[in-house]
Amino acid sequence: MITTTIRPARHRSLGDHTWKDDAVCQSTEYNPVDPDIFFPEPDETVKIAAAKSLCGQCPVRRTCLDAALEGGESHGIRGGMTEEERGPLHLKLAHRLDYSRVNATVAGRDVHLTKAERRAVVHAAYRYGVTVQRLAWLLKITEEHAQKLYRETRRALRNRDLEQTARTTPPPETDGERLGRDDFGTAA
Repeated sequence: MITTTIRPARHRSLGDHTWKDDAVCQSTEYNPVDPDIFFPEPDETVKIAAAKSLCGQCPVRRTCLDAALEGGESHGIRGGMTEEERGPLHLKLAHRLDYSRVNATVAGRDVHLTKAERRAVVHAAYRYGVTVQRLAWLLKITEEHAQKLYRETRRALRNRDLEQTARTTPPPETDGERLGRDDFGTAA
């Protein structure tokens, strides 16, 4: 599982495309950019280098990469990475656990979440006493589903506590003798 905690981030909200306005690849009157350089053939190393050079200067490169990964985009250069370089990241995305995203969601922001991050939101919300209604709103699910997630979380925490208690309970003192069946009473 990939776990990261990065500097306070401004995560892209659901449906937010305003970050593109700050992208270096956006062609303007004063900065003409050929969009074809971001869709080179594998052997066009000059185009690849030019596109990566522009991405290296971009203030929203990380957001662009996140958008490409979360949107499943597999064509072209996005976030300073080629299709081949993003391939392993696509595979690992479902396991990403970025606590700044979890905290942003619990605070009420609409942030793209992976399955691992959604589970962490449920766990954090349960620990902080967030209501079922609020959890349903945060995760865009029904209140019945939120109740089910809380029940599962409560059960998992109870079982974890029981397992920890069982592991920390010392075995009975035997003075080196082996306990037999008769040592446990009639219920054994």
